[in-house]
Amino acid sequence: MIDAHAHLDDPKLAADLDDVIARARVAGIDRILSCGDDLASSRRTLHIARRHDIVRVAVGVHPHRAASWDADVAQALRELASDRLVVAIGEIGIDLSGRSAPREAQERAFAAQLALARELGLPAVVHVRDAGDAARAIVDTVPGAAGMIHCFSEGPDQAREWLRRGFAVSFAGPVTYPKNASLRAAAAVLPVDALLVETDAPYLAPQGRRGSRNEPAYVLEALAAVAEAQGVPPGVLAEAVTANARRIFGRRWL
Repeated sequence: MIDAHAHLDDPKLAADLDDVIARARVAGIDRILSCGDDLASSRRTLHIARRHDIVRVAVGVHPHRAASWDADVAQALRELASDRLVVAIGEIGIDLSGRSAPREAQERAFAAQLALARELGLPAVVHVRDAGDAARAIVDTVPGAAGMIHCFSEGPDQAREWLRRGFAVSFAGPVTYPKNASLRAAAAVLPVDALLVETDAPYLAPQGRRGSRNEPAYVLEALAAVAEAQGVPPGVLAEAVTANARRIFGRRWL
């Protein structure tokens, strides 16, 4: 089993990170993708992966940090991405919730990082919030861009649009929330080979743990919700998403 997206360098996990990772192992998690949100975060995350063999890394600039994007950051990310523990460019994307960087800065950083991922032969880990059409329009300008849509938050039709563009769709804790029937409907219509599950730890704890800190061991609760939507046993889906992650992230994932 895998957790396809977490932020292990987050200060909320700093005090007991070794225990968090140990609990993930006990839960059967043998890979965690930990994602950077700027250059400093990406470096911290790579340092964590060098200490914990369960961890793989995505390096990138989050839309919240998009104003920091420049040629020097691009070159630094290119150098980080040469490390054997780096399996993706991310977390990148578009966030139009009103709490992120100016849209122009986001679009510039997102397009450039999609192109970087394509240049390096790596998948992209994409953040989309209140911005599905805008994000898809930018993806369409980078032929061959592919990867995963992290913490999917749209509906079935939009899930199919991402699938058509070559992206897997990843579901996090919100798929367990009672009000989010549209997420479960999206999970139900996707083929099993297009699915991933994640925690986004330490954020977005699943329904049974809402209000508390999230951690990778809790990915099993998102898995159970997606398995129910798919009409398959959780164990069957666990095998499928593990195989999907291996295919998407390639030989460095192993």
